[in-house]
Amino acid sequence: MRGTRHLKVRKARTAGALALLPLAAAGAWIAWSHLGLNRAGPLPPALSGRRSTLRTRSGRVNLYAADAQGGRPLLLIHSINAAANAYEVRPLYEHYRSRRPVYALELPGFGCSERADRLYTPRLMIDAIVDAAAEISARHGGAPLDGVALSLSCAYLARAALERPELFASLGLISPTGFDGRLSGEGPADAHRGNPVARQLAAFPLWGRPLFDALVSGPSMRFFLEKTWGSRDIDEGLFAYDRLSARQPGAEHAPFSFLSGYLFPDDTTRVYEALTLPVFMVYGARGDFVDYRHVGEVAGRPNWTILRLPTGAFPHFENRAAVTNAYDAFLTVQAAMDDQPTGSIR
Repeated sequence: MRGTRHLKVRKARTAGALALLPLAAAGAWIAWSHLGLNRAGPLPPALSGRRSTLRTRSGRVNLYAADAQGGRPLLLIHSINAAANAYEVRPLYEHYRSRRPVYALELPGFGCSERADRLYTPRLMIDAIVDAAAEISARHGGAPLDGVALSLSCAYLARAALERPELFASLGLISPTGFDGRLSGEGPADAHRGNPVARQLAAFPLWGRPLFDALVSGPSMRFFLEKTWGSRDIDEGLFAYDRLSARQPGAEHAPFSFLSGYLFPDDTTRVYEALTLPVFMVYGARGDFVDYRHVGEVAGRPNWTILRLPTGAFPHFENRAAVTNAYDAFLTVQAAMDDQPTGSIR
């Protein structure tokens, strides 16, 4: 009997120790995140060309420029995710820099832009895009520009064009968010899907940054990029730069607003339907971002050109030629229509 009691006690102690292991591991991760990770190194440029800091209504934002060529300016805008930055538009930026003036904007909270501890909303992003577009237009004698955005940022670009149509000649939407069954919406302007409790929990000082560090760890980041690509054959340069970007001080603030819904507008469907500017849209058929069940709301409209490619959600990385050839053909058609005399039939 005595031996049986001792065995039960040992088993209970072992079970108790095992139960404490997750807590110990979590405590070790929190300590390592706060004390062990090196975040002091500066973030190298994501793109070539000149860099400038614009002071906008949304704070300081980083703008890359390759504007030695003549022609209509092109503005490129990255997507929104835990480690977003201008490297996401690198294939398009490098392709067009020898053909026309090209700019790449890093939105508030991402890349080399200001990463303040604040609430990030669609309005913050829209104002940054409008102010950057106004600055670029002014640099080119007031000419309207072509804007191209990725994923969720497409909704911000579309709203910016509705509010300041004189700044934009056309819009390019790559894998735009808002045509799926979950994130489409016809809510009021400036409405979003933010959950204050979720953000407060995620951003709690003790575990907020450690939680973010786990989210942007190498295995986690590779996992999410593979979901974006719909393949293990991701772009390794983007993966490496994302890891550097995610280790910068303040890198967690905008993603916390993203993860808690604040950066998802609730009027995306209505915004897309209201566009009258020429719109080029391309999206992929592979991966986790292929739900475009509501694209029929705009397909067939005379100002929309829509292309589906056998790629993941970043088709400009996988098949740059297919994207740029189709986009250039779209712009050529628009230029021909613009050159027709007033009163002619289009």
